Amino acid sequence: MTTEKEDKILFYLRDSIDKGKCFFKSKYIAKELGLSPKQVGTTLFNLSQKQDILGIEIKPYSVAISTTWRIRLI
Repeated sequence: MTTEKEDKILFYLRDSIDKGKCFFKSKYIAKELGLSPKQVGTTLFNLSQKQDILGIEIKPYSVAISTTWRIRLI
C-alpha cells in the first residue's frame, strides 16, 4: 500500500524516468510537487523500503548538502 503523497512522487519519478532522467534531488522534486524537501526525502526513504513491491529501485547516490537519489525501474 502507498499513501497519496507516495503515489504523487512515484508518478513524478516514473514520468521523469520515461524522459531519460535517473538522478534526482529532493529539493527539486519538492519544488515541482509543492512539498517540502524533507517530506520528499522521508518519502523516498520509505519508498526505498518497498522498492521490490513497487518495481522501482531507489538508492541514495550522493549525500552532501542535499541527497541525490539514483532511481530506476526494475
